[in-house]
Amino acid sequence: MVAYRNAVAADADDVMKFWATAAEDSQRPPDSADAVLRLISRNPEALILAVDNDMVVGSIIVGWDGWRCHLYRLAVAPTHRRQGIGRELVARAEARFTAYGGTRADAMVLDDNSQAHRVWSTAGYAPQPEWSRWVKPLP
Repeated sequence: MVAYRNAVAADADDVMKFWATAAEDSQRPPDSADAVLRLISRNPEALILAVDNDMVVGSIIVGWDGWRCHLYRLAVAPTHRRQGIGRELVARAEARFTAYGGTRADAMVLDDNSQAHRVWSTAGYAPQPEWSRWVKPLP
């Protein structure tokens, strides 16, 4: 049975192992357990996990800056896909945004990740073609 909860510091290494197998990672700088720990320390509600028998099988980062709602790192273990876990993670994130007073959510989705496009489209999200994401790696 899948349970949903906020990540805690003890989850950092398991989250990293999970992302290595379940998340698309080719287009971003490497993540680290330290970064996960900083995220959880800064906002204990920012990382929602789906857990099955103490194994991380889903994740979503709920980014709220006081102005906009941002979703990152939606991932579901290949063994647990097509069971509604992604949909539930998005719904929980959106409920959190509503409680914060958010009015619009955006999701970071790689252009070539067609499997993710289906998930986000089903959840009611669509690309916004008039915007481009500009990035700069920090030292």
